[in-house]
Amino acid sequence: MAYGFRPYQLDQQHLLPVSAREWLPEGHLALFLAEVVGQLDLGPILRAYKGGWGPRGYHPQMLLTVLLYGYCTGVFSSRKLAARCETDVAFRMLSGGAFPDFRTLADFRKRHLGAMEYVFVEVLRLCREAGLVKLGHVSLDGSKYQANASRHKAMSYGRIGEVEPRIEAEIAALLERATRTDAAEDEEYGADQRGDELPEELRRREGRLEKIRAAKARLEERARVRARDRGVAKGASTEEIAVAEAVAMPGAKEQSNFTDPDSRIMKTRGGWMQAYNVEVAVEEASGVILAEETSAQAADSPHLVPMLDRLDANLATIGVPAGERTPAAFSADAGYCSEANLTALEQRGVDAYVASGRERHHRGGVDTRGSPRTPLRAAMRTKLQTAAGHAVYARRKAITEPVHGMTKQARGFRQFLLRGLANVRPEFTLVALTHNLLKLWRAQAESASA
Repeated sequence: MAYGFRPYQLDQQHLLPVSAREWLPEGHLALFLAEVVGQLDLGPILRAYKGGWGPRGYHPQMLLTVLLYGYCTGVFSSRKLAARCETDVAFRMLSGGAFPDFRTLADFRKRHLGAMEYVFVEVLRLCREAGLVKLGHVSLDGSKYQANASRHKAMSYGRIGEVEPRIEAEIAALLERATRTDAAEDEEYGADQRGDELPEELRRREGRLEKIRAAKARLEERARVRARDRGVAKGASTEEIAVAEAVAMPGAKEQSNFTDPDSRIMKTRGGWMQAYNVEVAVEEASGVILAEETSAQAADSPHLVPMLDRLDANLATIGVPAGERTPAAFSADAGYCSEANLTALEQRGVDAYVASGRERHHRGGVDTRGSPRTPLRAAMRTKLQTAAGHAVYARRKAITEPVHGMTKQARGFRQFLLRGLANVRPEFTLVALTHNLLKLWRAQAESASA
């Protein structure tokens, strides 16, 4: 009985070669990325390569495009990227039918982490040319992203003081036992026979002791740095700073992680986790990330001025005139509210809306309990209590928080793949620039359909 179905043959031969682009619909993200990367000046990446003997490697343009498409679609693992190049039509089109090994993709990402800031700015330039960087209301917000380390692989300074002597005693006991065993074996088998290998148990303890001592040194160095920074901030003399450094000691509960020493234990709504703090400055109208920064400091307040500087530098690089680089409005939550930050915003002529207290019961960032400790805090509270101030600040949650939400929930980037602050910073820059690429892609799709 004939049902009138279309013919279905897995081994159907094509009379003419098929273009891989034809497998994707017009306006597909992969096609858009291929076009954008083709427009970029890849000089900073290409200059890292030198000619020589041996087999030819994959073109950096292909590897970068595959990497960007992966981060846009929530595929971050190099192994999963390599698998997608074999099974996914879009990845296979971008790779030109090649199957790069996961080590090739991982090495490419690691090798060119330093170029991610350059690519971020170039994408931001494209966003400006498309009219997405208008510098209206800019909002700043931080969020904690899990480090590639477990919080259970950390030890506090107080605990180190307890464990270190015990392990030293265990090692001494094991060494004494090994010495007695060696002497007995020499007497039984002869002095020329092997018997000098360290027991496995002793090697494990020595390795752990080495890690504990390194963690102890890191914590003590952090304490000295804090003491030095406090002294400089207070205008102390060189001698006073030296004395403060000499007596500085870490808190008993201050921890250092063995897996990723740069990461910190940070408090989140879901509890404590080993993390890094990511700051983003986002423009309201477009949702484009104008500046970003990753740090190992849980507090947001110290990052407001550096983020303003980074924002200004990025805008200057893409050609925004000096007189147009000040946002029409700037908002941030209570974590950024300090007299120093409010002073900096006032000196820069920024129309700022910074919460003066915890946001309880939809009070718009104004905590009515107690009185502000400083004049600028009091002025900011009064400003946010006005109808106009409340309306501007109320937009903050719709600007920056969705960016972190989409990054973690929609794209699935909740944890860094790399370790160490020097690596996670450019890794999130890669995440941020792909966020902007998605904004640019959707804006062009909307304009094309309009």
